[in-house]
Amino acid sequence: MKAILDHVGIAVKDLGAALAFYRDALGLEIEAPEEVASQRVRAHFLPVGEAKLELLEATAPDSPIAKYTEKRGAGLHHITLRVDDISAALAQLKARGARIIDEQPRPGAEHSLVAFIHPSSAHGVLVELKQSSTISHQSSAISHQTLAISRYPLGDLELISVSDGFIRLDGGAMFGIVPKVLWEKQAPADLSNRITLAMRPLIVRGARTMLIDAGVGGKDSAKFQEIYGIDRARSLEVTMAEAGVAPEDIDIVLATHLHFDHAGGFTYRDAGGRLRPTFPRAQYIVRRGEWEDATHTHARNRASYLADNFVPLAEAGVLQLVDEDATIMPGVRVRRTGGHTMHHQMVVIESKGKTAAYVADLIPTTAHLPDPWIMGFDLYPVDTLTAKQRFVKEAIERDLLVLFEHDPTIAAGYIREQAGKRHIAPVHG
Repeated sequence: MKAILDHVGIAVKDLGAALAFYRDALGLEIEAPEEVASQRVRAHFLPVGEAKLELLEATAPDSPIAKYTEKRGAGLHHITLRVDDISAALAQLKARGARIIDEQPRPGAEHSLVAFIHPSSAHGVLVELKQSSTISHQSSAISHQTLAISRYPLGDLELISVSDGFIRLDGGAMFGIVPKVLWEKQAPADLSNRITLAMRPLIVRGARTMLIDAGVGGKDSAKFQEIYGIDRARSLEVTMAEAGVAPEDIDIVLATHLHFDHAGGFTYRDAGGRLRPTFPRAQYIVRRGEWEDATHTHARNRASYLADNFVPLAEAGVLQLVDEDATIMPGVRVRRTGGHTMHHQMVVIESKGKTAAYVADLIPTTAHLPDPWIMGFDLYPVDTLTAKQRFVKEAIERDLLVLFEHDPTIAAGYIREQAGKRHIAPVHG
């Protein structure tokens, strides 16, 4: 069992006086209060770094908090430790002879499951165990709803957002210089500090059928899948079949770049262990500079480029390298953004006066819309900043449909700006 501090619970008799100190004197922000009906208490959370303070206000005279303050006065009530599996944690504590107040977990604040450990087993401290349900609820909802395929007509073209499931990456690395107290409101982290990201390749159907990126694929080891929290229940194979597109239907596979969560699905391992192109009739198109970087790695980028994902393409004779921004098929062209990698590119799709943009890792999720919200993974973050600022201005002025590759809940939307603040207006295909 691994436990980390989630919050410290403080019982209060006079909420106004408590807020005068914690909010007004200390300058802490307070979140919207939450009623916990089962305990007849109102919880007020104040973030302090990676943990929180919880001010507990009784809502009924028979509330445990009311009884506590009546007997002992206001003050420290409990500490809360967050665990991955609360049932397993309780079983482990029972096996070690700990005295448990809650034999079974019960609902707590923030949609969590909680259970209390008696102070006699924790050296006089009331300890609450908490299992956050945010990630599991989020993943479940995404699995059944937001990772469904989405279709977007665009003039004579059809865009189909498909899925290769989820991957979990370190939240700090995903948001770079942005403090966790800010980004975790947009992307809650698990106990390993990982956030849930979708992998959303895009099919473009027109004169030919193109697939842009292909997710992580299914050929990696169990250890690799565990490290990155990979969940391919909604895999590319499954979602392409739902879209009515077979691997043999793909004429072109276009890479925005060759990192493993974008190019892993380019190849598969056959029954004999040999690596083969996943899409047997397709030509795979990669920017030459990206290919050179991927095949000549250094310590900073080596973990992101896995040769099994792309070297077999050259060996099979299905690789085409492009040197400049170019039209790949009618209505589809690439534009180098740099930033994430030196030769990272986005894809601009146009037909009959309508335009869409598949931005890949320039703006991986809708949370990355603000200018400085740039990934720590980006090798050239100032280039990302410049390219993002230029693109967002264009997207607003030209009303571009923006397709997001990694957002766990929104596949596509329009960037809007009001009173100097930007937001995404989602489009459900």
